[in-house]
This record gives sequence, C-alpha cells and structure tokens, in this order.
Amino acid sequence: MTVATTKSKTPPAIVQEVTNPKPPQRILIIGGGYAGFYTAWKLEKLLGRNEAEVTMVDPLPYMTYQPFLPEVAAGSIEPRHVVVSHRQHLKKTNMVSGKLQKVNHKTRKATIGVDGGKDMVIEYDQIVMTAGAVTRTFPIKGIAEEAIGLKTIEEAVEVRNRLIGNFERAAALPKNSKLRQRLLTVIVVGGGFAGIEAFAELRSAATHLLRYYPEIDFDDVQFHLIEAIGRIMPEVNEKTANWVVNNLNRRAGYVHLNTQVLSAEKGVVKLSTGETMESNLIIWTAGVAAAPVAKNSSFPLDERFRIIANAKLQILDKGEPIEGSWTAGDVSAVPDLTGGGVGGYCVPNAQHAVRQAKLLAKNIVATIRGEQIREYRWKTIGAVAGLGIGVGAIKVGNFGMTGFLPWIAHRGYHGLAMPTWERKIRVVAGWVWNALLGRDLVTIEAVRSPRLFFETWATKPGK
Repeated sequence: MTVATTKSKTPPAIVQEVTNPKPPQRILIIGGGYAGFYTAWKLEKLLGRNEAEVTMVDPLPYMTYQPFLPEVAAGSIEPRHVVVSHRQHLKKTNMVSGKLQKVNHKTRKATIGVDGGKDMVIEYDQIVMTAGAVTRTFPIKGIAEEAIGLKTIEEAVEVRNRLIGNFERAAALPKNSKLRQRLLTVIVVGGGFAGIEAFAELRSAATHLLRYYPEIDFDDVQFHLIEAIGRIMPEVNEKTANWVVNNLNRRAGYVHLNTQVLSAEKGVVKLSTGETMESNLIIWTAGVAAAPVAKNSSFPLDERFRIIANAKLQILDKGEPIEGSWTAGDVSAVPDLTGGGVGGYCVPNAQHAVRQAKLLAKNIVATIRGEQIREYRWKTIGAVAGLGIGVGAIKVGNFGMTGFLPWIAHRGYHGLAMPTWERKIRVVAGWVWNALLGRDLVTIEAVRSPRLFFETWATKPGK
C-alpha cells in the first residue's frame, strides 16, 4: 500500500511593523497653589500610563487653602490642617523645590533656582504657568515695615500669636498706659471678603479672649477696618453689606468707609479723615497682584503683569495661541465669557482657579490625544462669608441672607471644597472638638526664634 503524501507549503512569514512608541510628553507646572495643585491632581487621574511625565516646581511643599486663613488666625482651625502636602497627595508628580528664574519657550527650557544649590534646567514639551498671586500694596510709608498680610499660613499663625501675645502683655500694664492701648488696637486695611472675614473672626476671637483676662474690659479692645471706597464686600448686594457693617459696629468693630491710610510709620496710622491711631497689629488685605515670577518668562503680559490667555487657557502672543503653553489662576488674564468679570476677565479667586485648573488638565490631555479642547465658561452663583462663630453672610443670585444659617452654609461649602478627604476630615473634626472644648487659643510666639532658649543657656568655649 502506498501512502500518498502531500508537500506542505511553508506559510509566508508574518511581517510585523514595529513602530517606536510615542515618547511621553514632559509637562512642567510652575506654581503649586490652587491652580497648579489641581492641574497636577487632575492630570494624575486622567493620564494613561506612559502618556506623560508631570513635574511641578514650587518653593513651598504644600498648597494653602486660603479661605480658612481667617479662622486659623482666630484659633478656630489648626494651621496644619489648611495646608495640603504636595508629596503626600500628588503621588505621580515629580516635585522640585525651587523658584523659576527664566523660561525660554523657544528652546522649551526652564531655569529653576534651588536654595543652596546650583540652578537646574528642566526641559519640557508643555508648560503650565500657575504661579498665583501676591499681596498688592501701595507705596505708603510704614506699611512694608509694620503691616502683615493674610495670604499665607505663616501670616495667619503670626496674626494669631500676636493677637494673644498682645493681650498677655497688655494685661500687666496700667489702664492709662499708651502702650496698653496700642497693644489692644487692631487695624485691618481692606473691606473685601478677605478683610471683612479676617476682621470679624479676630473681633470674635478677641471677645472670647476677654473671659481669660479679667484685667481687660470689652471697651479697652479697639478694632478698626479701613476701606477706601463707600462700601464693603462688593461681591454681595448693598443690603447685605450694610447689615454686616451694622453687625460689626454692634460688636465694637468700627468700619471707616471712604477712608485711606496715609502712613503707618512706627505703627502710628494716619487716615485721610485726619484721625490717628496706634496699633501693634496692622493687617493689610487690600487686594492681590499677579506673582512677579511671571516676569521671568518670555510670555506676553498685560498692563497688570498677568499672562495673557484665551478662554481655552492657552497663552497668547498677538492674539494667537503659543503651542505647548498654558496658564490659569491669579497669574493669568483669562476672559470671562459669562460677562461677569471685572474688565472682561475672570476675577482672581479660588473658585475660578480650581475650575480653570480642572479644565486645563483636560485640555492638555485632549491635546496629547489629538482631541478637541474646550473653552472655560463658569458663572459665579454666589458667595459665602464667615463673620465669627455663629455669624455669616451669603449671596446666591439676587438672594442675600445673614446670620446663623449662612454661617453653617459657609462652613459646609468650604468644608466640602477643601481638597482631599484626609484634609476635609481633619478640618471638620477640629470644628467638632472646638464646639465641645472651645477655641484653641494657645500662643507660641517664641517659635519666631526657636534657637533662642538653647543659645541663651548653651555652654560656650572658655566659660
């Protein structure tokens, strides 16, 4: 029997086209405040594996939730709970502790100054300018030397320490002492939300302090708020603003409208009304300005030194977007498409910064994936303010309300807005403990000179 065999054919070789994978995009974020932190946080959630490498540069290792600073100054919130650690919560982002020295977008290189080390150069494909804002001041004699802002956690802690320390020193002085009155006088400059909240919270804290200082009477403590225009809190309606003024007056918090500070040399504050008062605690909250670091870039700036952008959050040059460059937050001039912004631009506040950052992250990812990017459009629905324990103000549309319920709304809104559940829990838990135990008004002024005690008593050579 013969077995028939068939000649097998060798299958043709399967040729696979090997293509080099697209290298990950190098995204550099300058600034780790609201806009920078939220941009990085959102990018970590949206980016796929090996799509991009994100690096964030900031001299500080944390983001500060600034709406809570008045409550920190008043002893209602633990200072550490209102700052969010970059490294703890941005697990996929490379962190660089440093300051921007120069950006050359043509070569896609940024020079970063590192404290105690040599400048480093970081190459990037896309850059995000989110350096935020600084306190805006005017060339008034004495302000730079005597006043303190309320934009950083360090400032809030110092205000708290100084307020309580002043009470401690004043209690030991005679009633007619000029220094005693200076120590018990607090002056806040600026009647916007930041100034009013700081003023009201500190007035509330000072009233609480009186129960522990029998040497000091209620009328001994003087609080003055100075506002250059004819009303406070332009974000709310006039009826609500007037209610706040009347409420503060009943609490011996005196509001000076249509009044300017002419000088503050050596703590002697001279006003445009001819009044003069001395204070050991002058707090400046009269506005913000774009962070000067924007000037270290090659990007175009407007007359207020903000980075010029379009509604898609792209940086512009002569009206055209600059490829691979983005901006958001207080350092940027972003058009307000709802028509509600001052001068046609989004106002510098946390609400815009957070929402812009989230869209910016989405637009960057869309660009990487070749998808369409979207314009930023968001209309402020309202505002809430805390005015001390149990007192608040709220404005939603044309509706305004004051009293206890707005205070609850204020805490509820900001409690939810605080980034990360870990920080939300810490803040809310602190409120609960304060409700049970009272404010924590311990002052540790010596923290300004932490080595003083050791240095004073340390044995020195030859002694």
